Amino acid sequence: MRLRGALIIAVTVLAAAVGVVSAPGAAAASPSPPLPVQYDFTAGIRAELAHPGGSLPGTNDRGCRPSARHPRPVILVHGSGGGRQTNWATLAPVLANAGYCVFAPTYGALSTVWPASALGGLGPKLDSAWQIAGFADRVRATTGSRQVDIVGHSLGTEIPTYWMKYLRGRGKVAHYVSLAPYWRQGPDSDDDRGEAIDDFRHALGIRDAPRPPCPDCVAPPRDLSFNQAVRQPTPYLPGVAYTNIVTRDDEIVTPYSSGILAGPPGTDVRNIVVQDGCPIDRSDHASITSNRRSAALVLGALDPAHAPPVPCVAVPPYTGA
Repeated sequence: MRLRGALIIAVTVLAAAVGVVSAPGAAAASPSPPLPVQYDFTAGIRAELAHPGGSLPGTNDRGCRPSARHPRPVILVHGSGGGRQTNWATLAPVLANAGYCVFAPTYGALSTVWPASALGGLGPKLDSAWQIAGFADRVRATTGSRQVDIVGHSLGTEIPTYWMKYLRGRGKVAHYVSLAPYWRQGPDSDDDRGEAIDDFRHALGIRDAPRPPCPDCVAPPRDLSFNQAVRQPTPYLPGVAYTNIVTRDDEIVTPYSSGILAGPPGTDVRNIVVQDGCPIDRSDHASITSNRRSAALVLGALDPAHAPPVPCVAVPPYTGA
């Protein structure tokens, strides 16, 4: 992924934050009536501007307890420049309305001060992996669930994999749904940026964030970058049901087929191209998170026994509306 493309979301949020008039507050999450769903990627940006540093309705409810129908909480992991609100205005209410406990962090932000605090996925990748590890463990403890399901977008398809492979994450994930992944790409601008930030901090004498003792962690192979450690020999682990959802109109992950990767024997991997059977869906890198077809595919991946019909509707790039 190129730096320019990877930071589209970040630039959009920062630009919109200047001179914007806050919209009326959204209604509090409630199981009845269903939460409104906006099939529009920009709805997440508006939510962040209306509630700086907040969480979307239906997410991060520490009182939520998974049901027998959906026994695992779902963690939504955003991409570069995204956040817990900006990335998930569509899928968060879709999943909450379906009866899931939904949680979403903002990881990898470079500051705790808004609006920079809303721009996640920008720091060193190893820091981000530790943040996801801690967040997932807190979700498991809060909900009493042994496992979680992951829905990631772009960079958010990669970071949880490192947690699972190396930071005590094995056995803690049942379903792993990746939107616009890039499993067959080498190191990219996210790696370069994270390494540069890490070097800059060390040059200033800033210590790394403290990390908990981890006697059960698995050291990655020596001399491998973060990118390589995620992908070699495979990003997939046995016992996890993986679904990769990609779009031919992805302008950031190029070629889009970088996200299509079969699993080795003993793994469960399904690859889906949104345009297969629906050429009028022009979802791009952003709007793959924010349209009806993708939402149905995610629901089906998380609960194959009760997969909803997958609609075919015209979808423009970016907004998904």
